[in-house]
Order: sequence, then C-alpha cells, then structure tokens
Amino acid sequence: VVANIKNNNMTDNHREKIEDKIIESDLNKTSFHNKLLVRIGSKGKKFSEVDFSHTYFEHCYFRNCVFNSCNFNGCKFINCNFTGSSFPGSKFEYALFDKTIIENDILDNNCPSNENLTFKFARALRINYQGIGDSESVNKAIRIELKATKIHLYDSWKSKKAYYRSKYQGWDRLKMFISWINFKFQEFIWGNGENLWYLFRTGFFIWVAMTTLDVIYFKNPVLLTDYWKSFIEAPTIFFGVTSPEQYPKLYLSLIVLVRLVGFALFMSIILKRFNRR
Repeated sequence: VVANIKNNNMTDNHREKIEDKIIESDLNKTSFHNKLLVRIGSKGKKFSEVDFSHTYFEHCYFRNCVFNSCNFNGCKFINCNFTGSSFPGSKFEYALFDKTIIENDILDNNCPSNENLTFKFARALRINYQGIGDSESVNKAIRIELKATKIHLYDSWKSKKAYYRSKYQGWDRLKMFISWINFKFQEFIWGNGENLWYLFRTGFFIWVAMTTLDVIYFKNPVLLTDYWKSFIEAPTIFFGVTSPEQYPKLYLSLIVLVRLVGFALFMSIILKRFNRR
C-alpha cells in the first residue's frame, strides 16, 4: 500500500540543495525558485528582482544586503541572519521565520496587501522574535497583527468583496461575526492585552457604575453630595477595604470576581510589556 501511494500519488518536488557558498557579486533577475539554501552567505551585495519563491534558507548569513523587489513568497527562514539587510518592494506572502535575525522595519515596508495575509505575516514574525528574545520587535509585530486581524474579521462578515463572500457563507459568516464581536469586546476592555490605558479606562467605568448603583439604591439620587460621597467610597469597596452591610452578598461577590479578573489582566499586560516574552 505504501509503495502504491509513493508511486501513484507522490512526485519529487525537484528541490535543489545549494550549500556552503559565498555570493560575491550583485544579482539581477536571477531565479532561486524552490531551492534549499544551506549556509549561504553574502555581505553588502544587492539582489534585484531575484525569485526566491518556495525556497528554504537554513543557517544563511546576509549582512547589509539589499533585496530590491525580490520574491520570497512561500519561503521559510531557519536560523538565518539578515542583520542590516533591507527588502524594498519585496514580497513575503506565506513566508515563515524560525530563530532568524531580521530588522523589524520589514513590518513597516513588506506586509502583504491583503489583511488576511498581513496578520499571518505579522504573527510569523512575532513568534520568530519571541524565539530570539527581541521583545521590542514582538510588541511591534503584535500591534500590526491585531490591527490586521480586526480588519480581517470585520471584512469576513461585512465585506462584499468576492473573496470574502465566497469563502465565508452561512454559519461561517456568523462565526466570523461572533469572532469579531469577541475581538472588539476584548479590545475595549484591555486592548487585547496590549494597552494598559484601556484597562484603566475600564476600571474608571466600573468606578462610575458602582457610584451610580450605590446612589440609586442606598442614597438620595437628588443630592449631588451623595454622588461625591459614593464616588470617594467606591474604591475602598472595590478593593475590599470596606464592605457595607446593606450590600447584598451576591453583589459583593461580583465585585470580588471583577477585582480578581482585573488584577489578572493587569499583571498579564505588565508581564508582556516589560519582560522578555
């Protein structure tokens, strides 16, 4: 059976392996399509309109090189070093990166045009930067990933473009709408884990809500002084310093739950933003 599958359903992809070479001159309109480049190096050279599509780069070193309008679609970079290199006009659709040193301005200049590909590209780079401990680039990648994800989720259920309407129909469209609502909710609460000020804003809204409920149910809504008193007392109640006897236990339990969740979200943002990811 295995022999049958091998002979009838599989063919050789004819990927040529090139290893242990130094590129010592500029290259123009050259094809390295579907190659396996192992320990290939170059320094300060210019590559113009070179086709690297579906090529694997392993342990390669390209320092201060310029890749102008090159095609890296479907490439995979493993343990490579592109220190000081730039990629003006180059394409990276479906490219993957693993423990590769590459300047983070690639996120500014080389994201695919379609949002569904942009968030995949940014996610691949984020995971790569996490692997090499570059927290600054991780933060940059995740901001682009979140922005592209929001647009993609919205277009998935709302856009009239043929791509989205053919791919997302019926229940799939509804699922994308629910995913978009969930994304927007988390964005509002804490910026999807990336914005501390959003969490503070949510805390202020909770503060105002607690003040309003306290005045409506336990004080005089007509008196402005009662609003001020409740506003001052709300933080002490929220942090468990005081527990008014007139408050229902279920309401106090809800406050404790919100406090614990808020603290967990706060610590998550702090750890992600200020520690090595």
